[in-house]
Amino acid sequence: MNTLRTTFLMALLTVLLVMAGGAIGGRNGMTIALVMAGLMNFVSYWFSDKIVLAMYGAQEVSENEYPEFFGLVRQLAVQAAIPMPRVYIIPSDTPNAFATGRNPEHAAVAATSGIMRILTRDELLGVMAHELSHVKHRDILISSIAATIAGAVTYLAQMAQWAAIFGGGRDRDDEGGGVFGMLVLAIVAPIAAMLIQMAISRAREYEADKGGAMVTGNPLFLANALKKLQMANQQIPMQANAATAHMFIVNPLTGNGLMSLFSTHPPLEERVRRLEEMAYGKIG
Repeated sequence: MNTLRTTFLMALLTVLLVMAGGAIGGRNGMTIALVMAGLMNFVSYWFSDKIVLAMYGAQEVSENEYPEFFGLVRQLAVQAAIPMPRVYIIPSDTPNAFATGRNPEHAAVAATSGIMRILTRDELLGVMAHELSHVKHRDILISSIAATIAGAVTYLAQMAQWAAIFGGGRDRDDEGGGVFGMLVLAIVAPIAAMLIQMAISRAREYEADKGGAMVTGNPLFLANALKKLQMANQQIPMQANAATAHMFIVNPLTGNGLMSLFSTHPPLEERVRRLEEMAYGKIG
């Protein structure tokens, strides 16, 4: 279901790009915007692992330094049938973790020192299995494509704003467009693209929860870990960059009400509920 949802949302995002491109910038404008966004996200896709690991001061560790954690990751990689990723530790008391890398052959997993202090081995298994599920299903690639399309829509909106300011919409008045219509679309399209992009991210989180639970064989490992992580992140918030918040096992940024629409993570209570239902046989 989550895979189908991701496919539908990606298709919807593409349709939005085509509609916005045709209405705002025409075929040429859409092509320029897509190329610009693609170039930016191509760099991000190939170098995101190095960028984000450096951003959080992550240090690569060996099996001699962290034998238990290293062995845990190796065990999960074998069970998930993917290559062994590089292993990093982030010197932070805030308990969290993420995976990065453009494909399973060039992947890395990182965990904060704080997460290893508060979780049991079984709970840590659940968390890292979730992260390796992201690696196995190439979620970095999916998020990069979604970001490229959403970025192109945003560029088109910026083109439309400048065109409206300098009278670029006058020749469209006879077609029912005009400056006002162009401005409305310029405002609405990027918001719609962002909402769809966030929905894709939430769908991939659900899928990683399920995939990780299947690897460990016990959904309660991750469910129990998420409960602890939610409480601990409220007590010890992380100084995280909004651009990288989607990578973490739990959202390091807070947001309620309307802001939850723009969250990269599903409600934690819903994630726990689904995992508990998996454990008790209500969800296949």
